[in-house]
This record gives sequence, C-alpha cells and structure tokens, in this order.
Amino acid sequence: MIKTSIARKVAMALSGLFLILFLGQHFTINITSVFSDKLFNMLSHFMGNNPLVQFILQPILIFGVIFHFVMGFVLELKNRKSRSVKYVTFKGKANASWVSRNMILSGIVVLSFLGLHFYDFWVPEMNYKYVEFLPQDPNRYYSELVHKFHSPVRVSIYSLSFIFLSLHLYHGFSSSFQSVGLNNKYTKGIKLLTVAFSLMIPIGFIFIAIFHHLNG
Repeated sequence: MIKTSIARKVAMALSGLFLILFLGQHFTINITSVFSDKLFNMLSHFMGNNPLVQFILQPILIFGVIFHFVMGFVLELKNRKSRSVKYVTFKGKANASWVSRNMILSGIVVLSFLGLHFYDFWVPEMNYKYVEFLPQDPNRYYSELVHKFHSPVRVSIYSLSFIFLSLHLYHGFSSSFQSVGLNNKYTKGIKLLTVAFSLMIPIGFIFIAIFHHLNG
C-alpha cells in the first residue's frame, strides 16, 4: 500500500508516463488509417490477435488506467485535507495555471471519454472474439473504425475530449518528469517535448476522426 505523499506522487507520475507511451503507440497505429486501409488492418489484426498484447499488455494497460485515475483522486483528496488554513482570498491565477488547478476536471472528462472509447471499440472486439466466436477477418478493422465516425455527434464528443486530453497532458507530462526528479538541466527540453506531445497527439486524433467523418 502506498502511504507517503512522495511515493504516491512518484507512482502517479510513473503510471502517467506509461499511459503516455501507450497513447503514442495507439496514435501511431491509428494515423495509418488515413493513408492506408491495408496497413491499418494489418497492424490492428496483429495487435488484436497477438497473445502477448491481448493477455499480458492489455490487462496491464487497463490496470494502469484505473490505477492512474484512482491515484489522482486520492492525491486530490489528500491535498484538500492537508489544507488546514482557509485563505480569505485565493488568487489562483497568481499561484498556478488553470490547467494545473483543474487536473481533476480534465481527468474526469478524459476518463468519461475512455469509457465511451471502450464501449465503441473494446467491448465490440471482446464480443466479436470471445462471446460470439466469429471467424477472424483481418480486413474488418478499417470499416469498423470509419463506421464509428459517421455520426457528427460522436465526432464532436471525441474532438472535445481530445481538447481536454491536451490540457491534461500539458500539465501532467512535465509534472511526471518533475515527480521522478528529471526537472533540472533537462527542464527546457522537457517543456518543449511536453508542448509538442500535448498538442500534436490530440490534434492528430481529432484529425483522424474528422477525416473519416468527411471521407467515410
């Protein structure tokens, strides 16, 4: 059980960095759908039928998501309880950015989006393979992806969610490096990497959704 504040922050940071790696890998596969349906089908089929991915990495990923968000809520509750002095006025903008003061809000939006994303893709995949036991079709993934983006409402929800993801990443990425002690001479480079990743990846996902909505 993680008891100390520092240990909780480090655990939170490490789980966040792990999820960032997954996000980059997930984007790399999904962006291929814009350029080649065959390549996207091939990569998706490999990921969806590789035992290592399905029975080891996928459970680790699900645990990582749950752990990261639970730890985030625990840290927020601990921080609130530790504030024994109530200030008459609180100049939030002077002490911290809006993003850093609302990580729980952006996290809740991202978590809600993950629920929708699991409902759209993971649940049908599990049903296809382990409930209905349908025959494997290595060419089905692209059409299933495009079908999800027919609805402008779903595209709008995805786009809004990725905007909040961008805000969450912007603060969380650099904070994770700080929590594990990599915020000294690498600070400038980390900040540049944070800005690039927190903008490019969410914008890329929004582009994918809009592209398939317009061209599907």
